[in-house]
Amino acid sequence: MSLGHKRQTREIITKAICGKGRKFSTVTHTVTPPHHPTSILGAWIINHQYEAVAAGNGIEVIGTYDINIWYSYDKNKQTEVAKETVSYVEPIPLSYLDPKHRASTVEVSAEATQEPNCVEAGVTSGGGSVTIRVEREFEAELVAETKLRVYVSDAESDPEDKDYDYESEGFDYEDLDPDALDDEL
Repeated sequence: MSLGHKRQTREIITKAICGKGRKFSTVTHTVTPPHHPTSILGAWIINHQYEAVAAGNGIEVIGTYDINIWYSYDKNKQTEVAKETVSYVEPIPLSYLDPKHRASTVEVSAEATQEPNCVEAGVTSGGGSVTIRVEREFEAELVAETKLRVYVSDAESDPEDKDYDYESEGFDYEDLDPDALDDEL
């Protein structure tokens, strides 16, 4: 096999992680139970479901969860559980995005690194509602086809010969994103 030149590069099209993002958020919901609550005995988030979709230069997580509030009423003489389903759309900006990825091949995914969790619940000043503060966190990835440039050598060349000039092909090390490297490597 003869390449005609001593050294060449080739472009390989492959699927790769072309974007990453993470977002922590705190949201407040207001639930109005059928009875005026006297005190809050407990609050839980259950039945969390979500999916990730591509949105512009980012990713959106679209989901729902149920809020269950155990409360007392009638001057702490009776208890009941109020239930409400909440829908949300959480935009996740990407801290890294390969501008040369093929947009028609994009696949996105998200993982709840912290499931929605009630961190505070209290009766409003008017006494007819309950405010719930919920924390949640997501990590998202965008996978797409992209091009990689690789060095090609004929079998007769010396692997110790390192005089190849990568700059001549338009590659610029300044374009590398150090934040895109995984800590596990």
